[in-house]
Amino acid sequence: MKFVVGLTGGIGSGKSAAAAEFARLGAAVVDTDAIAHELTGRDGRALAEIRSRFGEAAIAGDGSMDREVMREIAFSDPQARRQLEGILHPLIREESARRIQAAVGPYIVYVVPLLIESGDYARRVDRVLVVDVPEDIQVERVRTRGLAEERIRSIIRSQVARAERLKAADDVIDNRGSLETLRNQVAALHEKYLQFSSP
Repeated sequence: MKFVVGLTGGIGSGKSAAAAEFARLGAAVVDTDAIAHELTGRDGRALAEIRSRFGEAAIAGDGSMDREVMREIAFSDPQARRQLEGILHPLIREESARRIQAAVGPYIVYVVPLLIESGDYARRVDRVLVVDVPEDIQVERVRTRGLAEERIRSIIRSQVARAERLKAADDVIDNRGSLETLRNQVAALHEKYLQFSSP
């Protein structure tokens, strides 16, 4: 039986940096964001249905899903967001399950931004690891990606509240500090997870 750690956190919390560090230490990483990018990239499995549901406006010039257009649609229309999730989530779950099954490593870090929001995911992990930072730091970090502050705060509001996420956590990485501090916390958790996953 594979030992699976569900890694989650709000936008800009540093999930990718934490996952990269776990991978460097030898854990297998299955990242739902990476899977979503593949599904919506050029020739991705979700594109035909996205095109038929949302029209040509949803497709960028390079043949992939136009993320900016779809972000706009999804955040201004809750029904459209549910439709998009209805297309993507089953495909992401299916591909995640396949990758977890095929993963090689002492344990698996399963990166799911909306882990707490989706009860289904929470049942598929042995532990929940939350990467946590205060909201102001989230905003500061995400602004470097070129998003306006109001948009960032609306994304944060659409995600589960920080307190609720922390309440669901078995382990927490406080990612307010330096990369070195993050690495030290990941190294300590890595040792712990090796013990949990050993027969």
